Amino acid sequence: MELSLFKEFKNIIVLDTETSGLNFKDDEIIELAMLRVAHTVNGFEVLDEYDEFISLSPGRELPEKITELTGITPFMLATQGRDKASVCRAVEEMFSVEKPLVVAYNSQFDMCFLYYFLAKYGDPRVLKNIKMLDAMTVYKDRRSFPHKLCNAIEAYSVDAVNSHRAIDDTKAAFKVLIAMAEEKDDLANYINLFGYSPKYGVAGTKISSVTYKPQGFQPGVPLYEA
Repeated sequence: MELSLFKEFKNIIVLDTETSGLNFKDDEIIELAMLRVAHTVNGFEVLDEYDEFISLSPGRELPEKITELTGITPFMLATQGRDKASVCRAVEEMFSVEKPLVVAYNSQFDMCFLYYFLAKYGDPRVLKNIKMLDAMTVYKDRRSFPHKLCNAIEAYSVDAVNSHRAIDDTKAAFKVLIAMAEEKDDLANYINLFGYSPKYGVAGTKISSVTYKPQGFQPGVPLYEA
């Protein structure tokens, strides 16, 4: 199939982060994965794949509950973790490709963490004018609660796992995205449109280029028509 998103964008960058906690201002990214996908004569082709652990800042400790969830240990970060500046450079290089669209599952979470990460250790201007798509917002318009990535994987029967490891979840998010496009190729309508819980509001700092709309737990009128 030809994904309509590729009529506007030459590259789709799917990303995921694993973090030391939920507070994007105080907690840290401990693993970052990115896939750059293009539409070629051979179909959807991964042109670049990036996955790195990131060293914790001096004096920071990794909570045990994060290790239980992700399998990432302090030893792994200490021995395999990249320094933050080099990871920022990798992000900046990936985002500098022609006409990129950045996709994540729960983009609000990942993009807030990414912005503060770049603001501290790199150049956040790389995010200026970046177009984004939140795969979870699309999924909420298609299926009833619950809306975790594992639920989307099961609903669309895609060959992927939600392991809470960044590279696995990045690949899973892209396969879910393709499955949703095959079901109804209206994904272009969700660009820079994020749904949020009416009960809890927008999590984190609002992104200036994004339109936020309340989104319930049951499918109804598509969010872009609401």
